[in-house]
Amino acid sequence: MSTKQMLHIGMIGTGSISDLHMRCYAKNPNAVIYAICDLNEQRATAAAQKYEAQSVYTDYREMLKDPHVDAVSICTWNNTHADFAIAALKAGKHVLLEKPVATNVEDALRIEEAVKSSGCTFVVGFVRRYDNNMQMLHQFIQAGEFGELYYAKASILRRLGNPGGWFADKNRSGGGPLIDLGVHIIDQCWYLMGCPKPVSVSGNTYYKLGNRANIEHLSFYKAADYSSAVNNVEDMANALIRFENGASLAVDVSFTLHAQRDESSVKLYGERGGFELEPETLIVTEKNNTILNIEPQADNPGLHMHSAFQNQIDHFVDCCLNGTEPISPIADGVASTRMLCAIYESAEKGHEIRLD
Repeated sequence: MSTKQMLHIGMIGTGSISDLHMRCYAKNPNAVIYAICDLNEQRATAAAQKYEAQSVYTDYREMLKDPHVDAVSICTWNNTHADFAIAALKAGKHVLLEKPVATNVEDALRIEEAVKSSGCTFVVGFVRRYDNNMQMLHQFIQAGEFGELYYAKASILRRLGNPGGWFADKNRSGGGPLIDLGVHIIDQCWYLMGCPKPVSVSGNTYYKLGNRANIEHLSFYKAADYSSAVNNVEDMANALIRFENGASLAVDVSFTLHAQRDESSVKLYGERGGFELEPETLIVTEKNNTILNIEPQADNPGLHMHSAFQNQIDHFVDCCLNGTEPISPIADGVASTRMLCAIYESAEKGHEIRLD
């Protein structure tokens, strides 16, 4: 627990996603961005100037020695997550780790052990859990509005959306759209379903279209250090996950696909009702023998990424300063990693993978 009035934050990594973290820390009255670390010193210095950080580092180990740093946000390549997080925990720093927690189950378990040994706060960056509408629907679920949620299906399909750079380099990313996009919607559904124990996974991955860097006249999200030179990740993946309570989740994701348009949808179905989170928030129920579609009155219809990030950062700061229990703890990060890795294993071996 920090004894300082303000939580002093160290940023590890200043790629694309980090600016969302820093913007939100800057708006939190109980946090201050104290140090910035990136292998690219010029980029780290620019971020430090923008957010008035006092220290700049190019080696995360040096930053972790700084006694003024209370907590860190880790926004680096997926394959570095475990080593960086464990080093931070051993240094007595609280950690907010971007998803996925690791690229393999062994590393995820190493982080979990380090969290237990350190006693520090650890929050997984499952940012969609912090969306206002997610939390609103979670309250409906807790109140039994939908009964047992037994089926969910979710998609994030990009027809042209391979970010290139490290995202497309399996050594650094651990995979393509499944580990980058699928991690979000799998966790979103799993969390809302009550985090049932996964027992089996059947998955497929496809390497058919490449990065399609030749496509002209269309812009898309690109990595901070964009390059199309390397692309050895899947274009598309799909999976069926079965849970111990009999519920199931169907998911499909793509970086590139011959689809008419990009598509994002999250739908869950229960005994007494169902709901959709994307592309808009909608509740389906029955009253007086009539099926009703209900549109909730909400401040932020659909997933509002900026407010979700602010909620996540505010929650992390609160957990660090006040000992609040994390909404997205390391145990859920380990479970997520098990599901993701099982999908890749199932696709590689061509059969269902048992998890129990």
